[in-house]
Amino acid sequence: MKIRYLLFLVLSGLLFACDPSEAPTDELPASEIGRVTSRMTDLMVQDVTNPPLAGRFFAYATLAGYEVVALNDTAYKSMAGVLNDFPEIERPADIQDYSPSFSALLAMLQTAQKMQPSGAELGAYTTALLDSCKNLGFGEATLDGSVRYAEAISKQILAYAKADRYNQISNYPRYEPSGEKGSWYPTPPGYFAPVEPYFNTIRTFALDSAAQFKPIPPVAFSEDKNSDFFKMMLVNYKEELTEEEKVIAAFWDCNPFALANNGHLNVGMKKISPGAHWIGITDIACQKAQVDFSKAMLITMAASVGMMDAFVACWDEKYRSDRIRPETAIRQYIDPKWTPFLQTPPFPEYLSGHSVVSAAEAVILTHFLGEDFAYSDTVEERFGLQARDFKSFKQASQEAAISRFYGGIHYMDAIEVGVDQGTKVGNWVVKRLEGATP
Repeated sequence: MKIRYLLFLVLSGLLFACDPSEAPTDELPASEIGRVTSRMTDLMVQDVTNPPLAGRFFAYATLAGYEVVALNDTAYKSMAGVLNDFPEIERPADIQDYSPSFSALLAMLQTAQKMQPSGAELGAYTTALLDSCKNLGFGEATLDGSVRYAEAISKQILAYAKADRYNQISNYPRYEPSGEKGSWYPTPPGYFAPVEPYFNTIRTFALDSAAQFKPIPPVAFSEDKNSDFFKMMLVNYKEELTEEEKVIAAFWDCNPFALANNGHLNVGMKKISPGAHWIGITDIACQKAQVDFSKAMLITMAASVGMMDAFVACWDEKYRSDRIRPETAIRQYIDPKWTPFLQTPPFPEYLSGHSVVSAAEAVILTHFLGEDFAYSDTVEERFGLQARDFKSFKQASQEAAISRFYGGIHYMDAIEVGVDQGTKVGNWVVKRLEGATP
């Protein structure tokens, strides 16, 4: 019933977008892009999609939508020659009657439908969208042309996605913790297996390689109570959170793997990933800035591509340094009963993924929308958390980064160096895109 209600709300907005008082090929509102990414997010929550993989889904889906825009708006150029190995996208020359913006949405949906585990559920969404627009005046030729145009573009993007080597990860041996002192080990209550240990082997979009912005090594592990590591660990242990810091930690939690103890049972709590949170922010910002469909598609694609590269760079370091989480170290060397405020996610500690990704997203969104772009972040309201107001994307990214310290799941160097790496990734993505975008 809840899914049907959500679908009704989405289609209600789309009915307005398909107002027959406008010519069928008129540009749709930019907000429709956010409706599609929101639907993708719903499926990611349902599927418990891990954070790096969520970035991959968003990147290819938004690239499909953007390439439709680039083929139909001379102000925007294809990503061919801009992103690594990106192909020359062929225009379906035999299709004359179609809506470019509607085709862009359909290309996103068709790409996500093929890539996401529960993507088949997007088929019903797409059918209902087509039927609604037909009932409100879109001609059969325009609807059919838009579908076929989207299919032609999506097929080419899916081929590009298939070649990124993600499908080869299953051929690698099962990752096992090293067992060495100071290395990562699964944490309670779920003791989940490590997430995407080979994510650094897939093709990047803008980065030269996963290690292009290889960070400085982490503070070295040591059992010596006078060592820099032990002192850093004590800072985590002794931290007493204010109520505001607890709110901040909870707001940016974004842990798809969390478990809650309910008596004798562990109950899964489904949440959005960090990347999905930032894609939600992107939609909020585009709507507030009142950008047109084409620019919103560009911004959303840039944010998605940057997110993906940020995850690849961060994950490259995580499994290289393989550092122990505060929860494991503090329990072993200080207090066996200590628990962090947030649940520890299942992968090594250094770098902080939130710090890397948030810094990269802030750089990209600032490039397109300005340094002092104030907005209200309502993304987490659906999970019972109050909206938070920010004066800039950078301020939001800084709060997201420090939230991981408040949560007790990262040491401070992982946060600070993570922000540095994310900033470099964001600047590099912007540099690569500058020559191809208005």
